Amino acid sequence: MRPLIAGNWKMHGLAADGLALARAVAAGATAGADLVVCPPATLVAAVAAALAGTPVATGGQDCHAAAKGAHTGDIAAAMLADAGARFVILGHSERRAAYRETDPTVRAKAEAAIAAGLTPIVCVGEPEDDRLLGRAEEVVADQIGGSLPPGFGAAGGVVAYEPVWAIGTGRTPTEADIAAMHAMIRARLVAAFPAEGAGLRILYGGSVKPSNAAGIMALANVDGALVGGASLVAEDFLAIAAAAA
Repeated sequence: MRPLIAGNWKMHGLAADGLALARAVAAGATAGADLVVCPPATLVAAVAAALAGTPVATGGQDCHAAAKGAHTGDIAAAMLADAGARFVILGHSERRAAYRETDPTVRAKAEAAIAAGLTPIVCVGEPEDDRLLGRAEEVVADQIGGSLPPGFGAAGGVVAYEPVWAIGTGRTPTEADIAAMHAMIRARLVAAFPAEGAGLRILYGGSVKPSNAAGIMALANVDGALVGGASLVAEDFLAIAAAAA
C-alpha cells in the first residue's frame, strides 16, 4: 500500500512562512509516498495554489457538518474543496477536548466531507488514563464504530491513530503497542467495510519525528503518518516521508 504522510500545521503560519514551507516540501518531494499538508484555514487557498502541479496535496484541519448556514467562524467542506483542498482532518483529539466533539459529531463531519469530494482523515486515540487501565483498544474501537460513516470505505477514508498522551509530548508507545493497535483498527475496518477495509490507510500520529519514523513505518498496518510539530520543518517532514517510502 502506498504510504500517506500528512502534515498538520495546526495554528501555525502566516502567509509568507506558510507558502515558503509548502514550496520547500514540494521541492523535496519524492515519488515514494503521497504527501499532504494541512495549513490553517486562512492559508488553504494560497497553499493549494502554490502546490498546484506538484505531487503535494492540500488539506483542511476541520469542517462543519452542515453544507452552509448560520455557523459563525466555521467552514464548510465544500468551501475547503472550493479552495483547493483534497483532504480534511476530522476528530483530532484537540478538537474532541476543546470543543467537546463527540463521535456522532465527527461522523456527521465525515459525511459532509465525503459529500464535498474530500478524503476524510479521521483521528482516534486513547487518553493516558485509559491506556494505564488497559482500556486503550476498547476506547479506540468505540471511536471507530461511532465516527466512521457508511460511505467511509468507498470514499477511501483514512484513519489516524494518535494516542492523546503522545501528541506534542515527545513520548510514543512501544512499537509492539502501535502494531497491536493498528492490527485491531485493521480488523475493525475490514469488518465494517468488507470490500475496502483491507486497503484503507491507517496512519500513526503522536510525536513522529525523523529519529523514530523508520521503525514505526516498518510496522504492519502502519500506512503512513499524521505529523504535527515535525511537519513545520520541511527537512524533518521530508525525512519522515523518506522513511515511509
